[in-house]
Amino acid sequence: MRARAGGRPHTLPAARAAPPTPDTAPREPARPAPRAPLGEPARRPPASRCSGAPAGGEADGPPGRWGRRSLSTPSRCPVHAPPPPGPRGGSPRGAMLRPGGAEDAAQLPPRRARARARAPVPSPAPGPVAPDGARASSRLGLACLLLLLLLTLPARVDTSWWYIGALGARVICDNIPGLVSRQRQLCQRYPDIMRSVGEGAREWIRECQHQFRHHRWNCTTLDRDHTVFGRVMLRSSREAAFVYAISSAGVVHAITRACSQGELSVCSCDPYTRGRHHDQRGDFDWGGCSDNIHYGVRFAKAFVDAKEKRLKDARALMNLHNNRCGRTAVRRFLKLECKCHGVSGSCTLRTCWRALSDFRRTGDYLRRRYDGAVQVTATQDGANFTAARQGYRRATRTDLVYFDNSPDYCVLDKAAGSLGTAGRVCSKTSKGTDGCEIMCCGRGYDTTRVTRVTQCECKFHWCCAVRCKECRNTVDVHTCKAPKKAEWLDQT
Repeated sequence: MRARAGGRPHTLPAARAAPPTPDTAPREPARPAPRAPLGEPARRPPASRCSGAPAGGEADGPPGRWGRRSLSTPSRCPVHAPPPPGPRGGSPRGAMLRPGGAEDAAQLPPRRARARARAPVPSPAPGPVAPDGARASSRLGLACLLLLLLLTLPARVDTSWWYIGALGARVICDNIPGLVSRQRQLCQRYPDIMRSVGEGAREWIRECQHQFRHHRWNCTTLDRDHTVFGRVMLRSSREAAFVYAISSAGVVHAITRACSQGELSVCSCDPYTRGRHHDQRGDFDWGGCSDNIHYGVRFAKAFVDAKEKRLKDARALMNLHNNRCGRTAVRRFLKLECKCHGVSGSCTLRTCWRALSDFRRTGDYLRRRYDGAVQVTATQDGANFTAARQGYRRATRTDLVYFDNSPDYCVLDKAAGSLGTAGRVCSKTSKGTDGCEIMCCGRGYDTTRVTRVTQCECKFHWCCAVRCKECRNTVDVHTCKAPKKAEWLDQT
């Protein structure tokens, strides 16, 4: 504005307002849509200013990201992303689940829209409910099906390092089933010792079969079976206690012997047998090559006990105890061998060394431990044993321990791992476990007459020949009959 001298300021005339255009013309407030009479469908109300298009029709601007809007006047309404389409290009999933959807909520006043948003979503109408008898029968059928699957599917038996004996010289650590990580590490680090472990496994299996040759369970191994003995080792019985003890003893015996014979590069003779010592016969000097029982026990403990130390249950505690009994049995039968030095063979000076006894002595000792094995139960903390029944004696460090009673092994029972005694040779006159009465479990026996050819009357002829005659002997062989009862046949 411009001010005149001594007068009031001159006011410019106001500019004439431009005529309203379709884009800028004021809009009347939306009137509520009249209610349709009964029997006619309700008409859809016109879109509001925030609905994205005028009431008259389609917006006059180009399509935007979420829809069409006017180019002349910017929209003052918040832009919301439309809900994603439903499956197969249909309506949104929320619109299908919530009656009314987002469009109806936008048409309501703010307070009513918020109240409707807070309202609980009605659940769909339930379908027809099955009667109680049908549901009970379906549950019973499902339970029977699960029970049938449990009975028909074979239970898994964990493999063991015992299978090394079946591999022989083809010991490949990655292909031996049943090894835990610690045992596999020892196998890869000491491959020469693994050959000795395999020889020890074959030796203790032969000894086990010798000790039980006259028993119903005769330590039979299964061909091409990684478990070696099958399901019989699943039961914590006397037989399992003996197998674990003699297997640990076999590893100690084999490694100790290999060290003394120079077959292993990591060990040699016992380094602790040096200097002078004395016994009942007097003083002597340590000499020769004493068997290194210390290294054998130490390696056997690390290798054999590795799997049991990973488990913290009662069976692992039982196996660890019996493994220790086997190792101490080998140490128990170390013998002292001496050589005399002096005039005319007098023992004025002796040189002695420690040597392993024959493994048969260890087997006989463990067989006696088997007969006197103690039935125990684990304590609550799982760190020790207690007598299974009141009045039973407590187990010592040299006793074999077990939890479960052994089956009778009379008939074939795949679940218990029993092969039965049908066809086993028995003695007609014996009253022991090899007698037909005990071996055949009272089923009787069959007698077969067999002619055997043997060499007899052998004589030495000069030079360098031994000639023998063939002798024929006819003997009676008694074998146990197979069971005939129906319930026994079902188990086969």
